[in-house]
Amino acid sequence: MVRDTLGGDAVIVATREEKATRTVHVTAAVDPSPGPAFELGRGGSAAPSSDWLQYDAEEDETAIAEELTDVMLRHGVTEDVMDQIISCATVIGMEQPGIALVASIEHLFNFRPLPTRPSRKPMMAVGSPGSGKTLAIAKLAARSVMNGLKIAVITTDTVRAGGVEQLEAFTKLLRIPLQKAGGPEELRELLNGLRNYDQILIDTTGLNPFNAEEIKYLSKLMGVTDVDAYFVLAAGTDAEEAGEMARAFATIGVHGLIPSRIDIARRLGSVLSAAHQGRMAIADASNTPKVADGLAPLTPQTLSQLLMPDAFPQGTSARNRQTGTRQ
Repeated sequence: MVRDTLGGDAVIVATREEKATRTVHVTAAVDPSPGPAFELGRGGSAAPSSDWLQYDAEEDETAIAEELTDVMLRHGVTEDVMDQIISCATVIGMEQPGIALVASIEHLFNFRPLPTRPSRKPMMAVGSPGSGKTLAIAKLAARSVMNGLKIAVITTDTVRAGGVEQLEAFTKLLRIPLQKAGGPEELRELLNGLRNYDQILIDTTGLNPFNAEEIKYLSKLMGVTDVDAYFVLAAGTDAEEAGEMARAFATIGVHGLIPSRIDIARRLGSVLSAAHQGRMAIADASNTPKVADGLAPLTPQTLSQLLMPDAFPQGTSARNRQTGTRQ
């Protein structure tokens, strides 16, 4: 289909599958063949052709590819993701590395901000122990309350010492009663009684995604109703590890990604790896220990600024603006 549309020289740069909508995005391009370097002038002499400019273009492309490679290596990006980003940027042919990175990330990754309006589906935070799930739920609850929404907060983290108390400390400040569910059946009963709420937020206990029993238990929790589940990932995690965790969560229907601790992470390869390996849409980032204004939507532009701040105007301040650096 690509060659029928663009011609026989067309190449597929990247593909992205969205399991939630059962669609596949294909990015394709045509790499134009270079013409002759010289044309015959009057009298049969060889005259320089304007095509000599192609060599400058090739040098620019090489420089951009090298600069992006350095950035990817600095952030610990996995080889498969790095190859796709570099290939996409090269074929797109942008003249500035920052713009090339934005365009590549826009083509290769899906972005879907957390809802700020009433949502039909409950939102559930999942992840490994200590990844920031409870704080992400508290931040989302605070934002929703400030937006005037009627919300309910549920925790299934009833076994871990301090699990309930940590979230309850936040919900009391927001004047929201914290609901507790000790298992799938209790969660189902609670949800059946929460019909007139704009948003329902569910915190879960941290688990090992490589433990079959624990992932099976989470699957049962998600199966009590149609939920939007988000993998909360601590930015700075090893990229390979993050990708494997994302694949494990994706097998049970987790399709969203919330990076946490963006404000203190200096290597963000885990975010790209998890989104790529788990085919997850990148949502908001948890970017400050403060609950109020603690979530910021990620876009191709803001993520590129975090990865490569020097390539953008006011480069180093972009991180502060986008991530709410600690005061």
